[in-house]
Amino acid sequence: MAFVKDMLRMWAHSWKRFISIAMITLLGVAVLTGIYAGCRDAFRSTDRFFDAQGLHDVQVLSTAGLSNGDIAALRKVNGVAKVQAERSQEVTFDLDGRKSATMQEIGTNGIDQPYLQEGRMPKKAGEIAVTRKFIRDSGKHIGSRLTVTPESASSDTSDTSDTNGADGTNETNGTDEAPSFPTKLTIVGVVLDPQNLSNPDGYSAMTSFRSTATTDYTFFAPSDGVTGTLCTSATLLVKGAAAESTFDESYENTVKQVTDRIDGTVKTDRQKARRQELLDAGNRKIVDARAEADKKFADAQSQIDANRQQFNQQVDQIVSMQASAAAAGAATNGANAGAAAAAGAATPQLDETTRETMRETIIAASPELTQAKQQLDQAQSQLNEQKASTEQTLKTKENELKTSIPQVRWYVQDRQSLGGFSALKSDLDSIQSLGNAFPIVFLVVAVMMSLTAMARMVEEDRSLIGTYVGLGYGRLAVASRYLLFALLACLIGGGLGLLVGFLGIPAFLLVVLEGMYVMPGVRLEYDWLYGSLGIALFVVGVLAATIYACVQEMRMTPAALMRPKAPRAGSRILLERIRPVWNRIGFLGKVTARNIFRFKSRLIMTVGGVAGCTALIVCGLAINDTVADLGIKQYRDIYQYDLMVVSDDSDASAMRTKVASDGRVTSSLDVRIESGDLTVAGSGDGDSGKAGSSGSESIQLVAVPEKHLSDLGEMVTLQPVSSGMLGTSGVGKTGSLKLDDDGVIVAQSAASALGVKAGSKVRLTNGDGVQATAKVSAVNRNLIGSDVYVSETYYAKLFDSKDAKNTKNSKSSEDSEALTWNAMLAKLSGSDTSQTDYAESLEEDSSVMKAVSCAHMADSFKFDLMGAVVALIVALAGGLALVVLFTLANTNVSERVREMATLKVLGFFDREVHHYVNREMMILTVMGVILGLPLGRLVGGMLTMALNMPSLYFEVEVKPLSYVIAAAATMTFALLVQLFVNPVLDRIDPISSLKSVE
Repeated sequence: MAFVKDMLRMWAHSWKRFISIAMITLLGVAVLTGIYAGCRDAFRSTDRFFDAQGLHDVQVLSTAGLSNGDIAALRKVNGVAKVQAERSQEVTFDLDGRKSATMQEIGTNGIDQPYLQEGRMPKKAGEIAVTRKFIRDSGKHIGSRLTVTPESASSDTSDTSDTNGADGTNETNGTDEAPSFPTKLTIVGVVLDPQNLSNPDGYSAMTSFRSTATTDYTFFAPSDGVTGTLCTSATLLVKGAAAESTFDESYENTVKQVTDRIDGTVKTDRQKARRQELLDAGNRKIVDARAEADKKFADAQSQIDANRQQFNQQVDQIVSMQASAAAAGAATNGANAGAAAAAGAATPQLDETTRETMRETIIAASPELTQAKQQLDQAQSQLNEQKASTEQTLKTKENELKTSIPQVRWYVQDRQSLGGFSALKSDLDSIQSLGNAFPIVFLVVAVMMSLTAMARMVEEDRSLIGTYVGLGYGRLAVASRYLLFALLACLIGGGLGLLVGFLGIPAFLLVVLEGMYVMPGVRLEYDWLYGSLGIALFVVGVLAATIYACVQEMRMTPAALMRPKAPRAGSRILLERIRPVWNRIGFLGKVTARNIFRFKSRLIMTVGGVAGCTALIVCGLAINDTVADLGIKQYRDIYQYDLMVVSDDSDASAMRTKVASDGRVTSSLDVRIESGDLTVAGSGDGDSGKAGSSGSESIQLVAVPEKHLSDLGEMVTLQPVSSGMLGTSGVGKTGSLKLDDDGVIVAQSAASALGVKAGSKVRLTNGDGVQATAKVSAVNRNLIGSDVYVSETYYAKLFDSKDAKNTKNSKSSEDSEALTWNAMLAKLSGSDTSQTDYAESLEEDSSVMKAVSCAHMADSFKFDLMGAVVALIVALAGGLALVVLFTLANTNVSERVREMATLKVLGFFDREVHHYVNREMMILTVMGVILGLPLGRLVGGMLTMALNMPSLYFEVEVKPLSYVIAAAATMTFALLVQLFVNPVLDRIDPISSLKSVE
């Protein structure tokens, strides 16, 4: 019982050490669990939401649309739980200029169901539900009406399925028709699209502008009122996928098995079958056209024949009359009256030659008959010409049918192809990678500080330990005093750390995340396993340090332990050997130097602890500086143009005329911009048609006219880069990179994420969904966005020659369709404000789809999520620095109580004692800061390498001010600790402190 009471008194006396160990454990567990828990809560809530709304696991797109046969084939694939055929149509409407939207049919099979936020779901024809983004941009509300205009053609079906029948129609086949939606619409609800969780009122993508292959908004409509049997896509749910977390590798493996099956046989068979359907439909149209033409020609021929018969009968009557009159005249001149009477009673018989001669004479003598005959002959001639022409046209169509219908392509996509899904996953993964790295530093510092504190605690009780051992107490029982002390401190600190880690930090992160994404049903959850392991990790580390300290002392005999520890033998330090310096140092300076360098363990612990904390602060500020400079570097350094203007293909000429007429442009470059996809060629077959795989990146494909390839360097800074170490990269000389016809130039942001370098093979997907394997000629320095530059000739080689190969039709470049330059890069005159205003005014023009001002982008770029996490990390690192300095200072004082008492006896005033002790701590702190500043830059470079986010490359940047802030913060904490240590020095009693232990 006395042993327990003494142990409790010892614990109470060492409350400062207890608080230090508890605080370090609290901070470490909070960092270890907090960022993880925040990301995990977001992952889980999003996964639940996706399951509730039936977000598709696989989506199948086709360049010729999907028929009922395609849907039936997908249902038979092993592992497919549900298949939903989807119909959609692109429409345009007037909203401060022309805007576009996708009319999306709400599926009836429970897949991709929109989440109702306000109002009700549409049920009748003409009712729609819109997204909150549309409500914000348009100012409309529930009950508002809207009129839309369908696009003239759908890029997914009409371009590839039009067979151009003889009748001039533009249908897919005899039975499948493209979807058509009502055009008079009424808003009845506001919904959240499960495919895009971006918060329209929060942070938006920094390079978001709509390309030719996307629309501004999505409208959801019921099946009522939708016509057309051809599907634009098919969405699938995979068996067993809902049981897995959508962000885990197990989910990806489950879905991949199904996509591989579709890619293996179903896709190839249905591509051929679908093309054969189109060929059969074309043949049927030709047969029907021939039958209809034959019927029309037969009817026309019958009409002509009837009119000719009537004409001939009329002429024959005249011939008969003239013949009878001639016969009657001849009989009158004869002698036999009876013969005359007989001749008058019978029509004379004429031979065919005579009759035909008389017919021609009669027709020639009558203008009316001549005109009638000419009309009949002309009608017959025209009919014959039409017959010949139609027959020739039909034969030509028969010959051209196979070449006019290109190969059908399927694209099998998983959730990774959804921009909102991949952005959320990448953001959370990047933040989680920070949460996995920083706790390592906290753990190392916790072990170091625990070793320092517990070693001093055990050393203070040296004589007591010897007494207990001498009285027969086991070494394990004696060591348990300190082990239980450290364990209790870790458990209490860890428990508080779990509260902060699973409640405080996740709540903070979710507030920031909800400003970027809409996550319905998010809630804070506790992970017993991870939380227990988090505490256990620090418990093991601290207990290991405590055991080491106990073993170091208890290996001595009780008699040795009960005697005072012999002072450390005197030795010279290196500075003493430098006589010119040493001789000029005062007495107290020499004492300070000896105290610092002779006690190497204290030197290492103090300098190492301070350096670690300083490095964490520098690392956080480095990430903040890197993010803060991204916009400036990209939009003022890399992008040399001031304005990017994008239009529809049909409005490209009007857009250029409008910009030119304004007189603001000093120089410009016409380009073609398309949204596409870049996939590492090694991740799949070059013609597999599978997009959105793990090795893919959304890109902006920029095609440059062949005659202006050299002008690209005037609009964009072309600098080749090579991968470096620790967040650095080798950047070549400006202007040393040229775009040519041998390959594409890939942006550094995409190349870094996919591991692409010069000479690599990649698979490119253009705005029309056509894929081709391309060679990477160089990687260009680029921080925001994933631009891929390609020459006009190489673009045609990639995307035109493939069709030519499939159809075996060698088409010359003159016959190929020329690219439409739908975008312009321009340099403007005027200030940044005027350039921003001009870009906003251009967006009001009907010919302009989007106008982006680089000046505005540079000023408005921000990364809220990363900034919030950096602020959290800096705050926690600052707290750790404060605890570390407090622990080291108190340990330093406790080790030197007799020395301080001696100084007081010698006549030192309290202020002089403060200066004597604090000077050593300040010097050690300065040494730790000097070591921690470059260490922080190093750690910051390593962490930014782990932040592979879509369309972003973190080029590490640490401003001088950040180094100053980190150093000043650490020194401020050191000064703050002095305020707590000085009263302890004042309370040292020289008499009791100098009493002999014996």
